[in-house]
Amino acid sequence: MIDPKLLREDPDRVRASQRLRGSSVELVDQVLEADERRRSSIASFEQLRSEQKSLSKQIPRAQGEEKQALLARTKELSAQVKAAEAEQAEAEQTFQRLMLELDNIVEDGVPAGGEDDYVVLEEVGTPRDFAAEGFEPRDHVELGRLLGAIDVERGAKVSGARFYYLTGWGALLEMALINMAVDQALSYGFTPMIPPSLVKPRAMEGTGFLGQAAADVYRLEQDDLYLVGTAEVPLAAYHSDEILDADQLPLRYAGTSPAFRREAGSYGKDTRGIFRVHWFDKVEMFSYCHPDEAAAEHRRFLAWEREFWDKLEVPYRVIDTAAGDLGASAARKFDIEAWIPTQGRHREVTSTSNCTEFQSRRLSVRFRDEDGVRHVTTLNGTLVAVARAIVAVLENHQQADGSVRIPKALQPYLAGRSLLEPLT
Repeated sequence: MIDPKLLREDPDRVRASQRLRGSSVELVDQVLEADERRRSSIASFEQLRSEQKSLSKQIPRAQGEEKQALLARTKELSAQVKAAEAEQAEAEQTFQRLMLELDNIVEDGVPAGGEDDYVVLEEVGTPRDFAAEGFEPRDHVELGRLLGAIDVERGAKVSGARFYYLTGWGALLEMALINMAVDQALSYGFTPMIPPSLVKPRAMEGTGFLGQAAADVYRLEQDDLYLVGTAEVPLAAYHSDEILDADQLPLRYAGTSPAFRREAGSYGKDTRGIFRVHWFDKVEMFSYCHPDEAAAEHRRFLAWEREFWDKLEVPYRVIDTAAGDLGASAARKFDIEAWIPTQGRHREVTSTSNCTEFQSRRLSVRFRDEDGVRHVTTLNGTLVAVARAIVAVLENHQQADGSVRIPKALQPYLAGRSLLEPLT
């Protein structure tokens, strides 16, 4: 949720942000009208209540016709106060509902446009020339079958499309990637966490996932709980309704959890393999940060993500995501896109977002310093989304015989193994 004060004082900035995103500009005026109605209804209610309290003090001292007149007016006021209170409640509800529909304010410098209008900030590494090496690269599904590491057929048999089993070295590779990510997070002072994967509606709405992303969320209607699509959700809600001490900031958590996504809008996309699936595990970084430090913290998150992918020795590029491709809560987002040889292009494997005060206002997470009580800034960043990391590692480090070289940094997490070899 954005700051209502900003909306009142600089509505043109909010309109410009909505326009950049391709979201409704008219919504800004609707919210302003709702805010005016809300404040007017509060003033009317308070005026009537003040008169009602004043009369209640006069009645004991009045006599005769004066007292009868005061009693009659009290009866009228009682009905008017009740109606004003209902009007105030309804106006407040309308205002809050519309405020929740507004996206976060886009940070200055974010590229304009949609999904294809990102700006490439840097390219790291050079994709292998497999033709020069004398063989055609296999995709991760075929490599997984040769290594006994991925079983998509039985995944579909048991759970349906976009599910899979990681077996043998595939399962060990997942654990190795998670352990390497957690070790890196620990080295930078993150507190490791295993958060719940089922959350109440407030946590999901508070992080902005019941707006434009609602179609991708799994809901358990009988229990009114949601399966999270990222550990960002329970981590953001961890300190809800709390006031933190400024000296504690930044508070950094690294959550390891499954992520569940319906992929409702991805029909026909990435149907082969485990790149786009309904469930995967990942390690998510999260920070409760002082607003003045948010931009620097965002760059730190990106640097830590890059460090992890440098360790995997996979070519990648860093992009500044365009405004029209930002989630509702993000003011700015940087993506790392790894090179996938059999697709011949870069694909997103991690992202990091600065959500400013958008989530902390919804979840009431604040901090206290010498200037008083204010809302914290929240930031998130995926250190490793395991399924996509496995895809990138297998395809980029494959050998002609179907074996896969293990990056040096990952070897200690696989008992020193430097090569995965096909089953015989």
